Amino acid sequence: MEKNLTIGLIVKPQGIRGEVKVKPYTDGAENFQGLKRVFIDGEEVKILSVRFGADAVFLGLKGVPDRNAAELLRGKELTVPREEAPDPGEGRYYIADLLELEVFSEEGERLGVLKEIRNAATDVYFLDREGKELLFPAVKGVITDIDLAAKRITVCKKRFDEVVVE
Repeated sequence: MEKNLTIGLIVKPQGIRGEVKVKPYTDGAENFQGLKRVFIDGEEVKILSVRFGADAVFLGLKGVPDRNAAELLRGKELTVPREEAPDPGEGRYYIADLLELEVFSEEGERLGVLKEIRNAATDVYFLDREGKELLFPAVKGVITDIDLAAKRITVCKKRFDEVVVE
């Protein structure tokens, strides 16, 4: 399992006092509320303030006193040590934990290895099946079980066949 988890992306500076706008990679912006620090390019940065907007988090960071300093952080990802990351909740998983899991149908047919997940209105899963790329949305009824210990994702074959794109 990954030691550090990526929890957001700095989109742009916000205002003139060094605040940054962050696109959260977590289920909700409120997950940032309890954080005391984040890491940017491996460097620890203390969080001074947290506020929320529509689908965004606005952070005041130590050492980022103005808009010019905040601009230098544009496009940087925020990471936290796994033990400090918010609990994803029952039936929820961090993307880093799902990557490289094998995907099987309920009947036991191996469908491929999960290589990437892209966030969209519905997450899109990218599988590698012997060099061939398969894409499927994580819509209701496709994924029936995720077993991190067994490194396995199980899907309903019928529903999978309806939505998969080769």
